[in-house]
Amino acid sequence: MSLYDDAVLVLKRYEDQEELRRTYLDHLQAHPDGLWKACGAGHLTASALVIDPGLGRVLLTLHRKLGMWLQTGGHCEPGDPTLEAAALREAEEESGIAGLVPVPGGPVRLDRHPIPPPCHWHLDVQYAVVAPPDARHSVSEESLDVRWFPYDEVADVADESVVRLLEATRARL
Repeated sequence: MSLYDDAVLVLKRYEDQEELRRTYLDHLQAHPDGLWKACGAGHLTASALVIDPGLGRVLLTLHRKLGMWLQTGGHCEPGDPTLEAAALREAEEESGIAGLVPVPGGPVRLDRHPIPPPCHWHLDVQYAVVAPPDARHSVSEESLDVRWFPYDEVADVADESVVRLLEATRARL
């Protein structure tokens, strides 16, 4: 199965956010290259909220270009077999943590947000991953900082999309 086929299947199985889910599926139908950064009409991305439920905290990255605290994530690559694998790869690369375990049940949320030209939209498929006990993180080239935040501090540092992702993740757990 190709990454494109996986994306379509994942989105068809996703049961929430019906209007946005349909937007993603319509985008892929209209743009066979809709998974790739080169697609000028926008493209799917895969992200993952790194969570430590035992200590009630999440790992956020201070995005180098945006200067915002966000979940880990980014562009799909040709070697990614699935959207979940892309999200997991990005989480491991950006956090430096090996052994992250995806939260069962597929994507936790979808989030569509504008980005500067030449692309216009990120259609983010958002997963959650659980960090192993005593996980040690590191800062990647894409980040200015990477830091753990208690659940109740996330709204103070991150935007509403991250807060919604955390809420949905906690509900899933």
